[in-house]
Amino acid sequence: MEKRVRELSESDDDPLGLQLAALAVLDDLGTVVGWSRRAQDLTGYPSPEVIGRSAFEVLVDPRDLPAVRDAVAAGRKAGVWFGMLTVRHRDGEQVELGLRASEFSRGDAREWCLAGAPAADVLEWRRDRAVLDGLYRRCPVGLVVHGPDMRILRVNRAIERFAGVTAAELRDRPVGVLLVPDDARKAVDRVGRVLRTGRSLVFSEQYARLERDPARERVVSVSSFPMTDPAGRVLGVAEMIEDITDRHRAQRRLALLAEASSHVGTTLDMGQTAWELTDVLVPHLADHASVDLLDPVVRGDEPARALMEPVVRVAVCSAGGQGCPRAPRAEPLDYAPGTPQARCLTDGRPVLAPALPSALWSLEQGTDQAVPPSAHSLIVVPLAARGLVLGVVSLWRSRRPDSFEADDLTLASELASRAALSVDNARRFAQQQRTSLTLQRSLLPSAVPQQPAVEATPRYLPAAAGPGLGGDWFDVISLSGARVALVVGDVVGRGLHAAATMGRLRTAVHTLASLDLEPDEVLSRLDDLVNLLAAEAETARERPAAQQTVSATCLYAVYDPISRRCCAARAGHPPPVVTRPDGQAELLDLPAGPPLGLGGLPFEAREVELAEGSLITLYTNGLIGDRTLDADESLARLCAAVSRPADPLEKTCQAVVDALVPARPADDIALVIARTRVLPEWNVASWHLPKEPTAATRARSLVTAKLTEWGLEHLTSTTELVVSELVTNAYRYASDPVILRLIRERSLVCEVSDGSHTSPHLRRAGSTDEGGRGLFLVAQMTERWGTRYSREGKTVWAEQALASG
Repeated sequence: MEKRVRELSESDDDPLGLQLAALAVLDDLGTVVGWSRRAQDLTGYPSPEVIGRSAFEVLVDPRDLPAVRDAVAAGRKAGVWFGMLTVRHRDGEQVELGLRASEFSRGDAREWCLAGAPAADVLEWRRDRAVLDGLYRRCPVGLVVHGPDMRILRVNRAIERFAGVTAAELRDRPVGVLLVPDDARKAVDRVGRVLRTGRSLVFSEQYARLERDPARERVVSVSSFPMTDPAGRVLGVAEMIEDITDRHRAQRRLALLAEASSHVGTTLDMGQTAWELTDVLVPHLADHASVDLLDPVVRGDEPARALMEPVVRVAVCSAGGQGCPRAPRAEPLDYAPGTPQARCLTDGRPVLAPALPSALWSLEQGTDQAVPPSAHSLIVVPLAARGLVLGVVSLWRSRRPDSFEADDLTLASELASRAALSVDNARRFAQQQRTSLTLQRSLLPSAVPQQPAVEATPRYLPAAAGPGLGGDWFDVISLSGARVALVVGDVVGRGLHAAATMGRLRTAVHTLASLDLEPDEVLSRLDDLVNLLAAEAETARERPAAQQTVSATCLYAVYDPISRRCCAARAGHPPPVVTRPDGQAELLDLPAGPPLGLGGLPFEAREVELAEGSLITLYTNGLIGDRTLDADESLARLCAAVSRPADPLEKTCQAVVDALVPARPADDIALVIARTRVLPEWNVASWHLPKEPTAATRARSLVTAKLTEWGLEHLTSTTELVVSELVTNAYRYASDPVILRLIRERSLVCEVSDGSHTSPHLRRAGSTDEGGRGLFLVAQMTERWGTRYSREGKTVWAEQALASG
């Protein structure tokens, strides 16, 4: 009988896959006709006591009799029944069993096979079964089971939705059957590695494209687990596959925004900002990108709100270097009416074109500005800031098969919005820089006047980077006696304040130069002025007076073409370079002196004699302040660049710039190179006059003879009057020696020097005064006159034009 029970139980097909142990066989009336040892173990009843008796009497508690009758009745209709019953043990205990009743036919007779297991085991199995059934039917995560032959055994409905095919179509198909060849090979390698090693691969991120939709790239998270038997043999691979495309794209967009915030707008340069934006966009979002700014914006002006103006393409970037050129020509171009760019500029609204119609994006000017050849999708977003449209950003896709989507448009708009603020800041900065440079240019000399003493060539180079323009300046000032003053200076600080301070100091230098002061005295007076300006600034800003806000450096040199001597002094400024006619260049040894505005220490001047044709090179700190070079190397390069004194000065200036100035100098640079001249001896006449009553008469006769020799007879009467007045004053009020000198150059200069430091003053004489009209007549009959002082005394001079009338 046990054999019969076993045969019936094993021949039954269990649709749920739970192999319950065979217990008993009942006939159609419920009489036990077969009893297994498993049933005996569960109930305690041996087979002889059960065979031939009703199962309702032996196995079941009386309370469960209705359930068993229902089971038999249900079994007759359905052929199988499952249920939970309480069985009475022979010892009186109760045992809960999970039972299955299956109907079998033996000819005209029918029998029922009961198979069962303890209820706890059945419940656990049902729970596991429910979990698996939920995973395969309702779980959003895809499940795939691969056999050892790397073919698909089973998939759940999430995979069906992901792949767009049914489970029946996938069963027994090879790994990666749904993917494009490249991604299919990766899947085969992944499953094969798990089969070979028996090790799991958890949460590996993969890019996948379905063969039926290769244009759309998906990102999935794949976890692969080996399935093993109790002996540890790998029977297959189970994979959990989750589509994380949306999450991955969101993370990529956030990363792109974070990158843009740190890489776009690093400088106040519109072109650089545009390049930084295209570098962020390509290739992360687009294959090609271009930035077009309105023409007024490029110039630093504010664009018109309602007028369609030309644009300038300032940046182009292409993935792999294909398509548009990297360095576009900065020429104005016009978009054809109706193009997305034209609509975006007019309306200020972004445009999304997932698919491009053919021949729609051509421009009116130049085919080199057209859309990249194989582009199939386009986004155009405005660069708008503070209510103004500054330009447009165009994005194309050509290498990536997927088209732009609405989320891409949102991301591009956000990136363009952030970049637009940087572009507008750069525009406003350019406008301010242009205004500042205009101010600074107006404060600097527009041209260097021709000088008898030197041939001078200046060069001013504004800073290309930094917070603003500096306060560097230079000057070449004509002095009395055919002399010339060479000046360079540098105000500490940047911006309009530094430029304005520079203008005030330059004006002060001109005023002090007109007084014919010595270089060290000029610097002392400038130092007082800078201290006064600093005090005014501190008072206005209510800061402690000890915190100076105004400071400057200056170099002041005076060259005399008659004596060939140069006297110079410096206040915290780099020393000049002197190049001898033989090409030997060296720094002029000058006491450094404190910068202007510090006060406390006197300035010291030094005088040297220069041969004709020597070069004097004056410069500001920006020329030798390159961070890539130390000061000694910079000075050595400067000396080498000015070691050819016979070359044209323009060429020498350019050699200095090429040797020392970087492509984008960080500081302003002022440079003055002067070649010394010597006034010929025959153009200068000098006489020592005795201090006696006839001195004026002698002076007049000497002057008349010299003017006749020079062919300047038309100036004789005026010159006699001037010389007579100056010599007479020296005779009356000064001390020996009295020296009369005539200088013929661009003008005729009359000089009378004496040993006194008393200066004559111009005044209006009264009607009853006997004197006091001499200097008044001198001032009226000459172009200018003045007094200069030296350690030995003073010199009163007057200039007349050489031409008559």
